Amino acid sequence: MYPSGSPVPTRQHFGSPTFRWPKTLNSKITAMDASELPWHGNAFPVDLSQYRQVAIDPWQTETLSAQDSAALSANIELCRDALVCFTSLGGASGYGGHTGGAFDMMPEVCLLDAFFRACPDKFVPTFFDEAGHRVATQYLFSVLHGHMPAARLLDYRVGGKALPGHPELGLTEGIGFSSGRLGHMWGHVNGVSRAQPGRVSCCFSSDGSQMEGNTAEAARLAVAQNLPVKLFIDDNDVTIAGHPSSYMKGFNVGRTLEGQGMTTEDVDGESLEKLYAAMRRAVMHEGPYAVVIKRKMCPGVRDLEGSNEGHDAMPLAHAVQYLESRQLHAAVELLKKVPKAKDPGHYPLAGSFGAPRQVFGDAVASILTKMCPEERKRRVLVVDSDLEGSCGLKKVGQTCPEVYLKGGIMERGNFSACAGFGTEGRQAVFGTFAAFQEMILSEVTMARLNHSNVLCHFSHSGVDDMSDNTCHFGVNNFFSDSGLDAHDTKGHATHLFFPADVRQTAKVVDKIFWMQGLRFIYTTRSKVPEILDEEGKPVFGEDYTFELGKDDLILGGACDGYVVSYGDALYRAMDAVGRLRRAGLKVGLVNKCHGNAVDEEMMQRLCHAKFVLVAESQNVRTGLGLRMGCWLLERGFGGRFGRCGTHREGCGGTWEQAHHQGYDPASVVTKILDLAHAAGIGNHSQFMVEGHKHRAIARPLGAGWASETAETVKVAS
Repeated sequence: MYPSGSPVPTRQHFGSPTFRWPKTLNSKITAMDASELPWHGNAFPVDLSQYRQVAIDPWQTETLSAQDSAALSANIELCRDALVCFTSLGGASGYGGHTGGAFDMMPEVCLLDAFFRACPDKFVPTFFDEAGHRVATQYLFSVLHGHMPAARLLDYRVGGKALPGHPELGLTEGIGFSSGRLGHMWGHVNGVSRAQPGRVSCCFSSDGSQMEGNTAEAARLAVAQNLPVKLFIDDNDVTIAGHPSSYMKGFNVGRTLEGQGMTTEDVDGESLEKLYAAMRRAVMHEGPYAVVIKRKMCPGVRDLEGSNEGHDAMPLAHAVQYLESRQLHAAVELLKKVPKAKDPGHYPLAGSFGAPRQVFGDAVASILTKMCPEERKRRVLVVDSDLEGSCGLKKVGQTCPEVYLKGGIMERGNFSACAGFGTEGRQAVFGTFAAFQEMILSEVTMARLNHSNVLCHFSHSGVDDMSDNTCHFGVNNFFSDSGLDAHDTKGHATHLFFPADVRQTAKVVDKIFWMQGLRFIYTTRSKVPEILDEEGKPVFGEDYTFELGKDDLILGGACDGYVVSYGDALYRAMDAVGRLRRAGLKVGLVNKCHGNAVDEEMMQRLCHAKFVLVAESQNVRTGLGLRMGCWLLERGFGGRFGRCGTHREGCGGTWEQAHHQGYDPASVVTKILDLAHAAGIGNHSQFMVEGHKHRAIARPLGAGWASETAETVKVAS
């Protein structure tokens, strides 16, 4: 897939054929052009022109007329059909899609849309939503409000198409806010209300959002200031972990809000007349008001109603069944021919792919099953923050239920509970996404001061495979380092680990499980390949022993320079380094799994090098590169230093994110050759590497959808 006339490198460029290089240096690595999509040129298969422009003034209309009721019911069905179509398309293509929440909330959204049409001066006309996974609602109504064509919905969550998995202000036409993480919008809407006095501000919420501590603070402020903020809360009794009514005994959305002083009422969300009456009372009420909307997940959908399987993208079989029942045959045909998205890159020094986040749970379960149940319960507590399989902790719950606690969507309280348990020889295990680590930094400091023993697993670290996009990037992991030396923490130091593959993950867990202090293990959302040596053997196989504070020399020998990497960046950096070594450049590769520990022996090796590059998925302003540069300078390094990693907002998609941030192999090759050239190394004609550097680009509004022009990577004398 090279532009016409471009030179195509062959195996002879890279030395020994046993190294198994492909015939081309790189496949085309970019966001898919519209012409490459199998549905290119297709109209959106649900006719959204049938949406009826209903306008209802709730101050003047006590009950719905038969005409308005019929029109609203038709709108709800139409919107649900469209949502199933494009979210399940996203799921079938591998980009994901989250159908259930958006599907559920259509009655209240269509009603509020009717309110906005009738009384635009009485409302802040934005569908603020605390649940970013319901972003399909925002994109659908962007189309219905005329901001973009319906066919754009077919690009849902595709990299570079500006329709990521959470709404982002300024990225997508018609989007009025960035939702951030779950339960983060109500406080923001309080400020919006204060800024626009005399108007009603509305916020959609959910029972999951209401578990977060932010909402309690927002409720108290809204009540204290008597803000005209109205909450419409989808209470479907479903989260990722199951049903809150079963694992969170005592939790009740309405009663909790009443305890903060809110006026609330419960209502049947599938009764349009009852829902209208409740929403009317809410907007007419002088101060804050919450309508708690009771319904089952995916109401009316056979085999999914009431199930937490409906939370994510509707499975293909269910979507086909639903769409066929609605006589939407064109949508069914579209679903049946969608291909799976995958990274087109080729990685010769890569073994089979596996998920370190799942191996974490397997490794913990393996340790615990060696203990008797009584000892496990006395010495170990494992708390899951409603992510179960996403963090691998579901395996612990299945094998050792006596130590496993479903903690709900309450990261701060769950971590603090772990810290309280993990003292005096006991160990606590805590898991959530790396992005949510930012929410518990104060609690981390308190845990360190209390000499707590907590092993934390922060999955979804970095940006790889992160179609939820920027708000879910786990790129500030080094913030959790206390900044204090071990002797100043009385032996309860904070250790950060980012293993490179499934084998190293298991070795790390086994080594550090019973250590004192805080230990944070980071893994990616994406599967990553086994790291293989040049003989094709696993680098972290049976003969490998993980040692605290020691870096791993992956590719060494007589080297002029080195690349230091870890996590999912390692196999990409290894691809780049391997190609350049075969082309004749003397460059080595170091894996730094123990991220905040200095390996003095390795530092001496690096200090004698002519150049050092840090390639990582973390934020270049706060990641390893910043620290490595300081450590090298402190030890007299006089060579050239560079870093590449996450440095800009996401482009959506999955595999596209790494290329967008510039730590893909082609970008690392370019960076290495730039450093080598600056260091005055050799005759660069011997390192001629022909390839093409493409990156997935998040296009600004109005920029069109043409892919980035190919560049030929050439470094010559």
